[in-house]
Amino acid sequence: MARYSDDDDTIPCPYCERQIHEDSPRCPYCEQYISAEDAPPSHKPWWLLVGIAACLYAVYRWIVV
Repeated sequence: MARYSDDDDTIPCPYCERQIHEDSPRCPYCEQYISAEDAPPSHKPWWLLVGIAACLYAVYRWIVV
């Protein structure tokens, strides 16, 4: 566990409410990113990829037939 002295600037984590350094990009306890800008890009949901593939197939079938 990280210990902070009284002169360190800490804020509560918005997710787990534990005290973290205010310049931390993510919480060392719950490992959540503090801001969306610091978070790595997320993967697309599987249903979105399936929907795009189905639409492309429908267009392909419409053009070919």
